[in-house]
Amino acid sequence: MFDWQDDLGWVAFGLVGNALFFSRFLVQWIASERARDSVVPVSFWWLSIAGSLVLLIYAIHLGNPVFVLAYLPNAFVYGRNLVLLRRRSPGDVDA
Repeated sequence: MFDWQDDLGWVAFGLVGNALFFSRFLVQWIASERARDSVVPVSFWWLSIAGSLVLLIYAIHLGNPVFVLAYLPNAFVYGRNLVLLRRRSPGDVDA
């Protein structure tokens, strides 16, 4: 059974992961509003990696295989997007 007092540090850790993961949407929304176009800034991918890794660690701590499998592949996908962005020429435009 979950004990809030014994696991308060882990709950805080999980909430930080949720905050990181949620903040990526705010970053993307603000960037898109400023550009008046749909924009996905590089910081979106870094926040995605950080949030999903924190939540993966939290899921492993909980021993919940459903959430572990939900967060396990994310960092690879987000990291791949960063690699693709790095390879892009300065003049390239999003499709």
